[in-house]
Amino acid sequence: MTCAIRAEELRKTFRVRETASGLGGTLRSLLRPRYREVHALAGVSFALEPGEMVGFIGPNGAGKSTTIKILSGILVPDGGTCTVGGLVPWERRVEHVARLGVVFGQRTQLWWDLPVTESFDLLADIYRLDRARAARRRQELVGRLDLGPLLDVPVRQLSLGQRMRCELAAALLHEPGLLFLDEPTIGLDAPAKLAIREFLRSLNREQGVTVILTTHDLDDVEALCRRLVVIHHGRLLFDGDLDGLRARVTSERRLTVDLDGDLDPARLPGVTVVAREGRRLVLAFDPATVSAPELIARLAALAPVRDLTVEAPPIEEIVAGFYRGLDP
Repeated sequence: MTCAIRAEELRKTFRVRETASGLGGTLRSLLRPRYREVHALAGVSFALEPGEMVGFIGPNGAGKSTTIKILSGILVPDGGTCTVGGLVPWERRVEHVARLGVVFGQRTQLWWDLPVTESFDLLADIYRLDRARAARRRQELVGRLDLGPLLDVPVRQLSLGQRMRCELAAALLHEPGLLFLDEPTIGLDAPAKLAIREFLRSLNREQGVTVILTTHDLDDVEALCRRLVVIHHGRLLFDGDLDGLRARVTSERRLTVDLDGDLDPARLPGVTVVAREGRRLVLAFDPATVSAPELIARLAALAPVRDLTVEAPPIEEIVAGFYRGLDP
């Protein structure tokens, strides 16, 4: 297989019924309904190599879910072509989904009132897995995701973090080569997020599973994905790494410094104070105007420096700045 996913000029349009306010408007919309067209995808093209882990991001309504549903075989595009592992998803759906794992953060593929272990048994039957193979795979996933104490617990009694670990195991029981993750850490606390990120990182690295991650938690993207695909209004607008996205938005850097004395930031021309808390300052500067060593030397000459770090702006600010540059 030379390409895990290849999408070329994918297009999808939905007809949405318009509603009017008030009783008269409601009656008119019932008797003479009006529709408008929403272009969910307007010519999206990209390709993924086997073993890539890609962050697929964009604002609400950008076209992310429509793309994932086409790749999953749930939707048929109005135009364009798509193959996943050499198959057209909606033409060979049964064969396709047998090689695909999906986790939706706000939905479940587990049976709500059954113990986790019985959900796993049902999924093994649905995928028609060999019993010995299914047992080995389940034992592996239970160990890696620390699910032993949860197997006999009904799904409805699990915490969100516990359920998401079980959802990951359920999606991977049949050893898919491709995994779609939609908001897999939504609502989780920090330890649960870290545990899931580490599992996904090892899954991709050790087993070569191709992963597409759609999320609004950009810390997940930064921690896991070397490549970002940004979609907006149904069009693919960026495909590259985080450094490339930063370069599209700003060259700004941030210096966080803890001082042992007072400092008047006005004595640092070309520098903007982003935040100030006591004697801790967060300063923004453009390396083309003032270099980091030069700025540090200026600070040290004005006040005793206890600690400092230099880094790029947070990924949330970078992506938000990118979006702001797209809309008129």
